[in-house]
Amino acid sequence: MRPRRDADRRRFTSSSSSSSSSSSSSPPYPPQAVRFRRLVLKLCLAMAGQSRKWMLLVATIWIQAFTGTNFNFAAYSSLLKSSLNISQVQLNYLATASDMGKVFGWSSGLALLHFPLSVVMFMAAFMGFFGYGLQWLLLRNLITLPYSLVFLLCLLSGCSICWFNTVCFVLCIRNFPANRSLALSLTVSFNGVSAALYTLAANSINPSSSELYLLLNALVPLITSFVALIPILRQPALDHLPPDAVHRDSLIFLILNFLAIFTGLYLLLFGSSVSDATIARRYFAGAIFLLVFPLCIPGTVYARDWFRHAIHSRFRMERSGFILVHVDDLELHKELLTQSNSIHSLNNDDSESLLCDNGSMHGSLTAKDSDGCCERMIDRDQLTVLGEEHPASVVVRRLDFWLYYIAYFCGGTIGLVYSNNMGQIAQSLGLTSDISTLVTLYSSFSFFGRLLSAGPDYSRSKFYFARTGWLTIGLIPTPVAFFLLAASDSAVALKTGTALIGLSSGFIFAAAVSVTSELFGPNSVSVNHNILITNIPIGSLLYGFLAAVVYDANAHHPTNSTVSDIAVCMGRQCYFWTFVWWACISIIGLASSVLLFMRTKHAYDTFENKRISTQPIVF
Repeated sequence: MRPRRDADRRRFTSSSSSSSSSSSSSPPYPPQAVRFRRLVLKLCLAMAGQSRKWMLLVATIWIQAFTGTNFNFAAYSSLLKSSLNISQVQLNYLATASDMGKVFGWSSGLALLHFPLSVVMFMAAFMGFFGYGLQWLLLRNLITLPYSLVFLLCLLSGCSICWFNTVCFVLCIRNFPANRSLALSLTVSFNGVSAALYTLAANSINPSSSELYLLLNALVPLITSFVALIPILRQPALDHLPPDAVHRDSLIFLILNFLAIFTGLYLLLFGSSVSDATIARRYFAGAIFLLVFPLCIPGTVYARDWFRHAIHSRFRMERSGFILVHVDDLELHKELLTQSNSIHSLNNDDSESLLCDNGSMHGSLTAKDSDGCCERMIDRDQLTVLGEEHPASVVVRRLDFWLYYIAYFCGGTIGLVYSNNMGQIAQSLGLTSDISTLVTLYSSFSFFGRLLSAGPDYSRSKFYFARTGWLTIGLIPTPVAFFLLAASDSAVALKTGTALIGLSSGFIFAAAVSVTSELFGPNSVSVNHNILITNIPIGSLLYGFLAAVVYDANAHHPTNSTVSDIAVCMGRQCYFWTFVWWACISIIGLASSVLLFMRTKHAYDTFENKRISTQPIVF
């Protein structure tokens, strides 16, 4: 056996030496070609991993775009009222039940602790399927349901919307940690365009059917969940992104925002302007194409980077123009503040803190000559650090939170209640044929308002302003719109007021997530934001009840009506005092937001100054 093994070893040695000699005799690859091949392989692997992340973002956009089903309530509310033979007050309770789903927002977080994300998504889809589906059967006179059961179905439908939103928030936060603010603002924006998409879809099937909206509300979110299932199941592993990758992602988000603006303009122009089903189908197909097209954007940007590397360009982006207040910056800010506080404690001779230039911050106050009420209100218990974690028990004891709560309650929530009453408002002014146009108008401008909420993040490197200040600016159109609606009952005033209210409320809805994260901590945002949005069902109940009482007080029973038991109000007086009251309440919200801005401005300025001082100097 040994001689045979030696012979085999000699044959193997000779063959290996001959192969090595032949390989050495072959001409070697140039070093540039080897580096090029390695670069291509590296970029292909990176694109394969990153493509799943962007597919997931587009899937999240689809979920948001087709699950804002509460915004088309006005399209079928009049038919629901006549089918159930109920008063305006009772109809308001149904709208409140839909908004009360946000009170149970904590249940979606609890479900995520025990079930995978995909399971929670389908649980939300089936909630809406049964909630809206049974209401559709009721309006088709296929079943009979008592009012109390319809109330529970509206509550179930509203809960499904909240669960979908939680799924989308988790997907954005998990997969875009460095650009989570941009990811959230972009995806949440598409929730505002849902009503325009559903109006276009309904017109493409049967423009004269109001109950069709309920059938679409039941089926479309479920179909969308099946489409989004594969990207959700194939979530990429979370890797730390280098600065150039963060900048590339910011560029992709910028392109996606421009595409989103074009999508909103498209739906605004063609969403409800056609009554022919054939033309509406073409426009709906165009809208679907615009929702699918974002899949091509990341690949285009990656191809540009590949080309730039392939030609060995020396071009470098010195720094990103998209400066966001994300978790890492907030942690650095808190560390710097801690160091500054320690230095201040060692230097007792200093007359003021390193953090507080005007001595107005909590913990380092100087003596004040003025004891005015406004000064005491601004100085009392001010925030010193952006992003400091606040548990729920601490949040509810802070004055800043309640100023924020009142601003939201008296601003964005009124806009949502207005959208619930648009059907009756248009009907009372004799503009029943314009209801679908109003729904599309409110939806589109709400979409634009949500997109505008990302403006501070993009313009920050050139013009800095505290986000609470932007919140104040976003509330200004609401009282202006309600005073306009009270002053005139023309169709132009109604459409202009609807556009302004949609723009303002959309901005508040989208900006609130970032404001809550910055003021009370990013890790506690899920709990604290759910506490904040409890104002929505409360406002829906109170503001809607006010509108319903004024409506019923001026209503009468028409003698030529086929349903004589239903009181109908016609004329300007149906909502005049409602608009006046809503305008005055929105002014209270505006004043509260101004006070919140004054109390938090110094914390934002301190954060910005520290961020600028810690940036590397580029020569």
